[in-house]
Amino acid sequence: MAEYTDPRECDGDGVADDMPELSDGDDEDFDNDEEQWMEEEDEEESQPVTVTCLFCDRLLSSVPATLQHCTAEHQVNLVDLIRKHNLDDYGYIKMINYIRSTKCVVSCLTGLPDAPLPWEGEEFLRPVVQDDALLQTDPEELCEGSSLSMCPSSGAESHDALQQRTQAAEERARSSEEALARAMDDLHKLKLLAQGLVLNAETSRPGNTGAVAELREDEDEAYFSSYGHYSIHEEMLKDKVRTESYRDFMYRNPEVFIDKVVLDVGCGTGILSMFAARAGAKKVIAVDQSQIIYQAMDIVRSNQLEDKITLIKGRIEDIKLPVEKVDIIISEWMGYFLLFESMLDSVLYARDLYLADGGSVYPDLCNISLAAVGDTQKHQDHIAFWDDVYGFNMACMKKAVVPEAMVEAVKPETLISEPTVIQTIDCNRVCLSELEFASDFCLKITTTTDCTAIVGYFDIFFDKGCSNKVMFSTGPQVTKTHWKQTVFLLERPFSVQAGEELRGKIIVRKNKKDPRSLLVTFVFGDRKLTYSLQ
Repeated sequence: MAEYTDPRECDGDGVADDMPELSDGDDEDFDNDEEQWMEEEDEEESQPVTVTCLFCDRLLSSVPATLQHCTAEHQVNLVDLIRKHNLDDYGYIKMINYIRSTKCVVSCLTGLPDAPLPWEGEEFLRPVVQDDALLQTDPEELCEGSSLSMCPSSGAESHDALQQRTQAAEERARSSEEALARAMDDLHKLKLLAQGLVLNAETSRPGNTGAVAELREDEDEAYFSSYGHYSIHEEMLKDKVRTESYRDFMYRNPEVFIDKVVLDVGCGTGILSMFAARAGAKKVIAVDQSQIIYQAMDIVRSNQLEDKITLIKGRIEDIKLPVEKVDIIISEWMGYFLLFESMLDSVLYARDLYLADGGSVYPDLCNISLAAVGDTQKHQDHIAFWDDVYGFNMACMKKAVVPEAMVEAVKPETLISEPTVIQTIDCNRVCLSELEFASDFCLKITTTTDCTAIVGYFDIFFDKGCSNKVMFSTGPQVTKTHWKQTVFLLERPFSVQAGEELRGKIIVRKNKKDPRSLLVTFVFGDRKLTYSLQ
């Protein structure tokens, strides 16, 4: 029989990291629409900021005033500490929370060694003071702004300098907030992992099964349940571009797999695990949280591979593998627009915890590309349609419809620009925080027409250590895959000329209300367009 772990022992939760909407107006209009359409953000508070000193109970009117107060009254220059210890965002947050939580004396800070620092523990990521303005300030920005002019009479920054700081703080507020949220999420993951190890040990004791089941929280029940439906796996297996690319990579590069230990993250029916076993792997460990794992057990037995493939039900973050390290991690983790579903987060978790030195994750390289689209009929069918619906004006529906990105196959003849790569991901090196990014791009227009949409797709590469490299694309000009393409329709198309360059910026981030979904923002000049992919 194939080895597997009882779901009562290893059952786990889903993986973990805002929806503004679309507007063609200025930033103020965009913010107002954002609150109305997607209810992503709370209303911004207009009350003045007050900051409590780190070393006494005095309340200051701003972060700069607080820094100057600490320097003048307590002889602690926080900017000097940041520079001395080369603190990044997390290090700075930990230092502030360490000072507030331990109420350390000034002498403890001035005589610190270069390493180790007393605030290196993860517990110092938790805010001590609610809405602490010091935590929402970028340390790099503090260092850059330390040379701004001060008013000697008041000890506070000049009006112009303070205005510059305020504007910069507003721009950085969201990213700082999200960085802190990600840090808290990482702490939560560590807690779940520790809890899972303890609970798995407890299940070996009689009478504890019910207690363990009650303690478990299934945060991603809907997500994993969806992969329990057989139709999804049928669709993926019938996608020849996808499945045959994985097969060809493994069968044409047996030297990569012979006598290796392989981990398959999100194994589904076990097709990749069986490819790896047939390619020569010594041992394959297949992990999946959805109910499909039980069918995979039968499939493995039916193909007489139970001596090589071990199947475990549970989240990779919650279970303990029967080996300390693996040589290869394979996974078909890609979602729409590559990053939808956030399954790459789990692969990176497994990589950091289990991948041996010299090992590799496959696929190892991925690209995300954009192109301009001119399809007036498609725009008429989905956007202009709402202007006259059986004689009724339903144009207000555009506010809800436009920000929803569409997943569909784009006709190659509607492409009106050359494609451009906006992000490359090396799965063996990328950090979790880098899966949210901003990138400038330039689309070279090939046809004079109206631009009605931007299309996004991705390319996948099996490259590292392969004598026979394999790749596939999900673009509009090649064989269609089940991923199709992601289409971002414009509410108001604009004219473009052949030969010109359409320049813009794209921002990709997770929706804090649903970390498996994505928010994608495009900026074209003064137009800011935000879409959700969910």
